[in-house]
Amino acid sequence: MSRRRSFDVTPEIMLRAYRVGLFPMAESRGSNNVYWLDPEQRGIMPLDRFHLPRRLLRTVLSDLYEVSVDCDFPAIIAGCAEAGPGREQTWINPDIEQLFTALHTSGHAHSVECRLNGALVGGLYGVAIGAAFFGESMFSRARDASKVALAHLVARLCLGGFRLLDTQFVTDHLAQFGAVEIPRGDYKALLMDAVDMQAKWVAAPEPEALRTALRALA
Repeated sequence: MSRRRSFDVTPEIMLRAYRVGLFPMAESRGSNNVYWLDPEQRGIMPLDRFHLPRRLLRTVLSDLYEVSVDCDFPAIIAGCAEAGPGREQTWINPDIEQLFTALHTSGHAHSVECRLNGALVGGLYGVAIGAAFFGESMFSRARDASKVALAHLVARLCLGGFRLLDTQFVTDHLAQFGAVEIPRGDYKALLMDAVDMQAKWVAAPEPEALRTALRALA
């Protein structure tokens, strides 16, 4: 894996880095350094092969969780930065939070929020460039909350004409939905095509169009 230390990173530098296949991480929550990563194997979620298990589809369509988009980006990234059982350290330090919040303010970073009885219980965030979406992190404080957020993300990406969902790495959590690893060269070929295409970030689709898109994922 290629890893490069960064200095004086700005939101503009972040966008340029994403366009060529790099993404930033800190070594830990308390680290003062941010590094650029360029893995030999890259995780992606093929949008046309995303698989939502029937049980989860029922949860998604049940409206158990209130799902919103871009309503509380700072709370989502703060939730992703929290330590928890099995995740005593995270790679999101204060510099990372500040940079992604700036990207959100400029319209390049987006969040999906899940609430239960009014309380934020899960969600995710990422960056959109052209027809590529770069998933960064997700968290869950209630059963299936992050999975519901992921389904809503994928449905919106499909509605908006996105071509690439970058997951950076493949975890067991993502693999169950169809995430795969591909060689760095193959990823960058997909990336070059996707970032030069046009897609629309659909924050508030028509309810029936959204439900149809969600059902198509199963």
